Amino acid sequence: MNVHESEKIAGILTKLGYIEANEGEDADVVVFNTCCIRDNAERKATGHIGMMKTEKKKNPDMIVAVVGCMTQQDGAGRALKEKFPFIDIVLGTSNLALLETYIPSVAASRAKYVDIDDNELPPINENETFYRTSGTNAWLNIMYGCNNFCTYCIVPYVRGRERSRTKEAIIDEFKRLVDEGYKEITLLGQNVNSYGKDIYGNSYGFAQLLEDLAKVEGKHRIRFMTSHPKDFNRGLIDVIAAYPNICNNIHLPVQSGSDKILKLMNRHYTRDYYLDTVAAIREKLPDCGITTDIMVGFPYEEESDFLDTLDLVEKVRYSNAFTFVYSVRKGTPAAEMPQVDPLVAKDRIMRLIAAQNRITKELSKEYENKVFEVLCEDLSPTKKGCVCGRTDSGRLVTFAGGSDLIGKFCNVRITRSQSASLFGETEE
Repeated sequence: MNVHESEKIAGILTKLGYIEANEGEDADVVVFNTCCIRDNAERKATGHIGMMKTEKKKNPDMIVAVVGCMTQQDGAGRALKEKFPFIDIVLGTSNLALLETYIPSVAASRAKYVDIDDNELPPINENETFYRTSGTNAWLNIMYGCNNFCTYCIVPYVRGRERSRTKEAIIDEFKRLVDEGYKEITLLGQNVNSYGKDIYGNSYGFAQLLEDLAKVEGKHRIRFMTSHPKDFNRGLIDVIAAYPNICNNIHLPVQSGSDKILKLMNRHYTRDYYLDTVAAIREKLPDCGITTDIMVGFPYEEESDFLDTLDLVEKVRYSNAFTFVYSVRKGTPAAEMPQVDPLVAKDRIMRLIAAQNRITKELSKEYENKVFEVLCEDLSPTKKGCVCGRTDSGRLVTFAGGSDLIGKFCNVRITRSQSASLFGETEE
C-alpha cells in the first residue's frame, strides 16, 4: 500500500512537470512517504530525513516534503517540523493531493506548510494520477482505513475508519488497467474482506466484487491483500475456486497461535476458528499458497503461548511467513501492558524463523519436476541471462530468458529448489 501511495505522489509530481531524478543526481523536490507501523520503520525514516539537512544547505532551493503515517500521529507533524526546520511541507495520510498546490507555492515564495487532516472519514479522491513503477503488476485500492483496532496497531489512528470505493469506480479502473496491458492486478485494503459494508451493507461485498472483476475479459491475474481472518468467509473461497484468473495465494495474518494472546490483541477469532478457515481453504484450493504475519514477544506472552504459535505454524505449513518481534507503538493499548524481556523475544523469533525456513524448504521440494504457469516480471537481479516471475500460488521462479519475456505467461518446469527459491526452464 505504501508503494502504491508513492506512485500517487509521483503522479502528482509528474503532473507538475517534474521527472524522476536518477540516483546520486541533485533533486529539486524530495518527498518522504513515511510509515510508522513499527518503531524501526519510524526511526529509519527519521534518520533519512535528518540526512537532508546537509543536502538542503548545498541546495537551499530544494523542496523537502514529509507525508504519510508518521506525520499523522497526534502532534507528530509539528514536532517533526520543529526538529527539522528545513522541511518545507508536512502532510498527513489523507491530503496528499495538496502537494499539487503546496509545491508550486513553496517554489514561488518559499512558504512552509504543516497541514494534517484529522477527519476520521476523509473523502476518497477518485481523480488521482499515477506514476506506476510496478512493471507488469498494477496496484488498485478498493478501500481505505481500518475499523479493527488491534491493540498493537497504530493504523486506525493514522488511516481513519474504513471507506470503500464504489464498485463502479473499481471496475472501471480495473478495465483500464487490463486495456493498458497490465497482466496482474493486486487489490489493496487494510482488510479487503470488509469491502462494501460501509456503503452497501450486506447486499454487495468483497466476494461479489472479486467475481465481477474476474469476469472482465482479457488474460490477467488477480491478487488481493490483506485479509483479516475473522472476515474470511466460505463464499469467498468458492469464488476463488470458480475463477482460474484469481490467484490461489492468500495472505492470512494470524499474528499468534495462542487464544490468550489473540484475545489480548483484540483479533476477534480463536486458534480453532483460524485452523478451520485454513482447512476450508485447503479443501477447495489444495494448491493454494498461504502466507501470514506472525508476531512474537507480545505483552503477557509466555513460553506456552509461543509454543502454541510454533504448533500452529507446523499445522498450517505456510509457504512464507513475515515474522516480527512486537514493537511498542505509543498511543495503542498494548503499549501500556507489561512488556516481554527483549532477550526472550529474540530467542523466540529465531526459533520461529528456523521452523518456518525448514517448512518453506520442504514445500519448495514439492514443486520440483512439475510445470507451472509463471508470469515473467523482470530480469533476474542475481542470475545473468535469466528472468524471474511468480506462480499462481505466489512462489518466485528464476529461469533462462531475456527481456522479451517480461509481461508474458510462460510454462516453466521446476528443475530444482533452494530454500524459498525455485529454478526452472520453459516448456512449450
